[in-house]
Amino acid sequence: MTRSNWKSRFLKSKMFVLLILYLLLIAVFSIISRGQYLSWFNIRNIMNSMVVTAYLTCGASFLMIAGNVDLSTAQVALLSGAMLGTFLQMGFPWPAAILAVFIVAAAAGALNAMLINEIKFQPFVATMAVSYVVQGLMLVRLQGFSIDVDSPPIVWFGTYKIGGVLPVSIIFTFAIFAVYGVVLAKTKFGKSLYLVGGNPTAAKLAGLNPKRISYILFINNAVLGSFAGMLQAARLKAATPNAIANGMFAGMTGAILGGISFGGGSGGMGGAFVGLILLNGFNAGLSTVGLSPYWQTAASGALLLLALTFDYFNSRRLSSIKVRNSGRVPGVSAQNRGG
Repeated sequence: MTRSNWKSRFLKSKMFVLLILYLLLIAVFSIISRGQYLSWFNIRNIMNSMVVTAYLTCGASFLMIAGNVDLSTAQVALLSGAMLGTFLQMGFPWPAAILAVFIVAAAAGALNAMLINEIKFQPFVATMAVSYVVQGLMLVRLQGFSIDVDSPPIVWFGTYKIGGVLPVSIIFTFAIFAVYGVVLAKTKFGKSLYLVGGNPTAAKLAGLNPKRISYILFINNAVLGSFAGMLQAARLKAATPNAIANGMFAGMTGAILGGISFGGGSGGMGGAFVGLILLNGFNAGLSTVGLSPYWQTAASGALLLLALTFDYFNSRRLSSIKVRNSGRVPGVSAQNRGG
């Protein structure tokens, strides 16, 4: 692809529209807050608020591109924080505690995939049921209290700042998006997700195994949620029942805002990253201008509704294009189609 073609595609992409929208938000919030929005303190807060949600967004993005959804991720994250504190209290070395938590999370992801692929539950129903089960286990363990997470290496990862300024967890956030972006755009597995999400029948005819891909994605999503939960526990130095209250919807909102279709088959990690910046920048802006936290929740819900509305109309547009293209025979000119 030439430089001019790449530039043309970028200017027509949803990522470009999101960047323009965010620049407008920056201008509005900066004027209202008299420049406080662009202070280093606020910028760091925006990046900090992205750290945990980033892992949820990566997992949700891969699932949604493949035509699936998981409502249990935030609860898996909360249970993971609780289990991390539990294993550390039991005397597990910190690497063994983290591995044990990952295994528990992977089991939850495999359960989601089994309910959907083997028993044929709808993803929404299956993952919502698992969400309640996982939430119940977390509440039983915590009993409304918190568990200390005081292992120095784990706390270091959640709280250490390079030069006393830049949290190391932010570096890992950028890294995780870069890795998942490369996997999605440059590998055979990543490209197969678009085919599975866009046309499962064609995916099977192409030799792909949608069921196996589904298991991989649900387990991957649960493990990423688990990582988010442990990271949040490390940052707070404790596992609490409400550490990631809206993480499930924040992850999906960032993905949908970034152009990943709820119906599957389209989107990319670059757009999801910009969507995540827009989401957290919007929430930070509301705080900067002094809007009540109750109204911030309502505004975040309105943003999700707006994202779903855009996704709905975009899906209809893509469907109409597919219908028009279905009447064309590849390799046959307009003159030959009539004869």
